[in-house]
Amino acid sequence: MPTEVALLESRALRGEQMGRVDVLDKVRSLVMLPDGIHVRTEGVARYFEVSTGAVKRLTDRHQEELTESGLRVLRGADLQSFHSDMMSLWAREGVGSYPQAATQLRLYTRRTVLNVAMLLRDSYIARCVRTYLLDAEESLRTRYASLDQRVTRIESCLTGVGSALQELGPVLVRMSERLDSLDRKVEMTHQVIGKMSLRLTDVRQDVVRLDGRLDGFARQLKDLRRRSGQRGQR
Repeated sequence: MPTEVALLESRALRGEQMGRVDVLDKVRSLVMLPDGIHVRTEGVARYFEVSTGAVKRLTDRHQEELTESGLRVLRGADLQSFHSDMMSLWAREGVGSYPQAATQLRLYTRRTVLNVAMLLRDSYIARCVRTYLLDAEESLRTRYASLDQRVTRIESCLTGVGSALQELGPVLVRMSERLDSLDRKVEMTHQVIGKMSLRLTDVRQDVVRLDGRLDGFARQLKDLRRRSGQRGQR
């Protein structure tokens, strides 16, 4: 686990923590400009409870690193345009007059403020931020180690499952063959039933024809009896 001194001395370690801007508000509320994106040098100094001069000197020493983490220095037309936008937002919120910088303005994002926290030595708030970062990283490492152990246990269980599946392989093959044989027998049964159904249909038609012929014979017998009776009367 990296120490606070290592975090202060190593730019690479600081770079690994740049995504943890959430720790700023967990240590102390960071007041942003009305755009919700930037903080002036005075705001950074108030957050860390140090002088604006201390923040400016730190920024001068580490300007390249802080620029990579979001620091902007506005001058000329860019400065005037930014002041105009901020004055409109400031007036809308009704929080008094907006303090304008005369020649240049340094703007810090949350990432830049977090970067300052990992560089500023003589600030209790900055030390709290660094402690929170390191404690959170240790907690993350602990959770990762626990997860790694759980994954290892699952892998060992899967090894046993693989052996069991290998043993079940021949059994499953035999069951599959028996099911295929049963499917063939069922299909043959369906074919036999289909043929029997056709034969029964033919028998039914034969019965209908026989009924018709018997009805004809009955009518003929009835006519013969009637004629025989008429001859006897004569």
